[in-house]
This record gives sequence, structure tokens and C-alpha cells, in this order.
Amino acid sequence: MIKIEQLTKHYGKMNALKGITFEIEQGTVFGFVGPNGAGKSTTMSILATLLEPSSGHAYVGGYEVMSHPAKVRELIGYMPDFFGVYDRLTAYEYLDFYGACYHLSVAKRKEMIPKLLELVNLSHKIDADVDHLSRGMKQRLGLARCLVHDPEVLILDEPASGLDPRARIELRDILKELRNMGKTIIISSHILPELAEMCDQIGIIEAGEMVAIGRVDEIYSRMKEQRVLKIRLLDRKEEAMRVLKENPLISFVEEEQYWLTAGFTGTDEEQRLLLQYLMDRSFPIVAFNEAEGNLEEIFLEITKGVGT
Repeated sequence: MIKIEQLTKHYGKMNALKGITFEIEQGTVFGFVGPNGAGKSTTMSILATLLEPSSGHAYVGGYEVMSHPAKVRELIGYMPDFFGVYDRLTAYEYLDFYGACYHLSVAKRKEMIPKLLELVNLSHKIDADVDHLSRGMKQRLGLARCLVHDPEVLILDEPASGLDPRARIELRDILKELRNMGKTIIISSHILPELAEMCDQIGIIEAGEMVAIGRVDEIYSRMKEQRVLKIRLLDRKEEAMRVLKENPLISFVEEEQYWLTAGFTGTDEEQRLLLQYLMDRSFPIVAFNEAEGNLEEIFLEITKGVGT
């Protein structure tokens, strides 16, 4: 459904995108992960036909975005990271206006708008002024706006930005429902655990380069080649740090309050021998365990050194 081939974008001497390539199949929820300035919004703006690439190609539904922008716009619903609302309109009038922009008949709009407001849990705000809605409600109304023409593809740039925890959960549940409806969704976010729960695939972009792409479990399995050990000692932490750093299977050692955190590249048996080695030297260890991996750790490890 979405295909990107060697896409680049230059702003003067700055390279915002450096030849990225990836594909998203129909019905997939794709999480686009990366820090500010990594190239997420640039990529999404190109897919939304709002920005012309310097080179390369982007396709939505088989249509090249620069060659057939009108066709692409029929297929997509685009929600930028910041959008304005017409604060003197009610929620109904707001959606009615955008429905008219897509040349939907009055009868069709009357039928469609209550259903959209129900989908985004705003039925009770149908006659409320947009200006009086909370930020989370405005985000959900913006999502409903993207759906007025029943697009096949949703391009959502940081839809959870600035939302409180409850609003994020509500938005996540709506996106799950849209996935069940067969929509192809590309969503960018810094809230990595939430992406892991709802995305079929994630792509990690850093400094304009795709540094990892695949299912969450695939990327995590790849990173499990390096484990993270958490070691708690009653004392002698500095001595233990020196001993650990001398071990060729230890890639780094950091002190975090009462704990030592160490990167470990060995096997289960080598991990057992490391613990035995420390115990034989009478280090007062009260806890020794392998840290559970999460997307933040994966992201930090994968992007380490990229773009520097």
C-alpha cells in the first residue's frame, strides 16, 4: 500500500532524508519511531503530497505521490503533528465543513458525522464548540476529520503529542478499532511502549536514515545479542566496576544509585560463570538479574552513534 524508494530530502546543506527505503503492506499498522529532527515528519509530508522530495519515489496505493497527487489524496487521511481548528464551529459543523470539501452530499454527511463522532467517543460533544474541547478531544476530532472520506490509508504524525495518560489510552483504543476495520496506518510517536502494543511493524529512523525495520519481536530478538545485567551490591561497587570492565564479555558498566548496569554479550552459561566469579571474590551481591528489554532500550541501542 505504501512504498518508498531511495527517498531523499535536502534543505540547503542539511540532508533531512538520506535515501530511505521501506514498504508497508495493506492493513498494516506501522510505527515510525525517531527523535525530533530524525525525518519522520518530512517523510509523512511527502507521503501526504505536501512536500516534494529531492530524489527518490514514494507511492501510495500504486500512485506516485508527485505524479498523481489528486489520486493519492483520495486514498489518504492526513493528521499533522499540529493542526488548527475553527473555534467558532461546533464539532458537527467542523466535520460537515470537511465533508463538503470532499464533495460529500448533505444526506451523506448527515449520515456519516454521527457515526464518526461515535467512533472517536465524541457523540456527547456533537453540538459543543470546538474551542471548548480539551486537547485530547480536539485530537480525536482531528482524527475523525481524517476519516470523513473513508480513506484507505491514515498518516498520523505524533497524534498522542501533549496528551495526558487517559487521552493517550483513548486514542490508542480508537486506533486499534481502525486497524480492525482494515485501515493501513502509519503513525509516528515517541511513546514507544504504546506503539509496541498496537503496531504490526516498527521502523526506527535516526538522522534521516532507517536504522531498523521489522516486527517488534524481530527487532528485540536482534538486540538480545547483548543482554543488560542489573547487579546490586551492599558495598565495593567501584571495585566491582573495575572487575567487570576487565571482562571481555562486558561492553559497558554504569552506576545507577544502588545498582550496576552492565552490557553482556555472553551465553547463559557464561553469565552463570560471571556470577560465580564475583561470588568467589566475596563481593556482597544481593541481586543479580537480566533486565527486561523494552523499546526505549532497543531504540537507544540501535541509534547509538548514528548521525554523529
